[in-house]
Amino acid sequence: MSVSGIIDTPVSLNSTVPTSTKTTDSVQADQDKFMKLLVTQLQNQDPLNPMDNAAMTSQLAQLQTVTGVNQINATLESLRGDIASTQSSTAINLIGKGILVEGKGIVLSSATGEDGKTTSSSVFGVELASDSQTVDIEIKNSSGKTVRTMSMTNAEAGTYPITWDGLMDDKTTTAPAGNYTFTVTAKTAGSALTATPLQLAAVASVSTGASGVKLNTSLGHFTMSEVKEVL
Repeated sequence: MSVSGIIDTPVSLNSTVPTSTKTTDSVQADQDKFMKLLVTQLQNQDPLNPMDNAAMTSQLAQLQTVTGVNQINATLESLRGDIASTQSSTAINLIGKGILVEGKGIVLSSATGEDGKTTSSSVFGVELASDSQTVDIEIKNSSGKTVRTMSMTNAEAGTYPITWDGLMDDKTTTAPAGNYTFTVTAKTAGSALTATPLQLAAVASVSTGASGVKLNTSLGHFTMSEVKEVL
């Protein structure tokens, strides 16, 4: 599916290389310091009152505990770097594509074909938290007037991309191109259920930083976890 309005912006990726080697060196440095301290303690102990085996065993156990924690931290740091690298690669592949994110906006666009006919289209979506017997959608213009109603029945939980051809409720009149909003209501046995409206955003570029990977669109910046579906 082609998505209009994509800005030709270069990708900005601030490369972050995992410092697992530095962390490993730090673990080794801690071990060296501990062993030097222990040897010094043994060399300077009172011959008449030497360190008992229990005390030495306790100190060695503490060393193993500290070393184990540092090694776990090194492993977690390495995993975090791998995850960040994977997210960056995945995000780059989304450049130029449309994504559905939480929002109630709709942009109705029109185009004239080779046959001279003008067609209108827009894409939005709905996320259902649970199975719903009825799902009602109302598309409204800038004045708040409902121009089109849609419905689904016996819809399972999940994300649903929806296409609007621009036709109004009379099914003959085409709504003017422009910005619209919509509401969604889901029910089962008369009880309201959680239904989240989703709007279309075009990914123009990707950036990384201390806060992680960001998808840059005309609607703002979104994290990978905020993407409900890729179109």
